[in-house]
Amino acid sequence: MIVMIAAVAENNALGKNNELVWHLPNDFKRFKTLTSGHHIIMGRKTFESFPKPLPNRIHIVISRQEGYQPEGCIVVHSMQKALEICPINETSYIIGGGEIYNLGLTFTDKIEITRVHHNFEADAFFPEINLDEWEIIASEFNQKDEKHLYDYTYQTFSRK
Repeated sequence: MIVMIAAVAENNALGKNNELVWHLPNDFKRFKTLTSGHHIIMGRKTFESFPKPLPNRIHIVISRQEGYQPEGCIVVHSMQKALEICPINETSYIIGGGEIYNLGLTFTDKIEITRVHHNFEADAFFPEINLDEWEIIASEFNQKDEKHLYDYTYQTFSRK
C-alpha cells in the first residue's frame, strides 16, 4: 500500500524556502509513529531539509542530480523506480515535497493529512484532493494549545 502523508494548510501550503511554516509537535509524533519501520519516498530538497536521516526508516530519494548519493539512502531518478523498490506487501510512504506529491498521487492508495486550519504564504503546495476520487474515512480535530499555535485536524482519505 502506498500512503501519502503531509501536513497541509487550508490553502494547501506545505512550506516556504524548504521549511515548514508552522510547528505542531503532535504532528511530528504522529508522522514518526506512522512512518517508522517503513520505506519513505521523498525528493532531494525534502531529504536535505532534515538535519540527518530519520531513524528506523528506509530513505528513497528521488533526484535528477547525477552522482547524488547521500549516505544511508537509496537514490533513484523517477517515482516509478522509487515504487519498484518498495515491498509490495508492506506500507510505504510518500513524504514530499510538493513536486513529489504531484508525481505520486496517481499511485497512492491512501492519504494521511494533518490539515492546519490557517492559510500561509508558501512556495510549495499539496495537490488538490478530488473528492470524486477520494473519501474521508477518519477525521480527528485538535484544538490549538500552548504547544500548537493553530487548530488542526488529522484526516485519512481512501481512494473510492
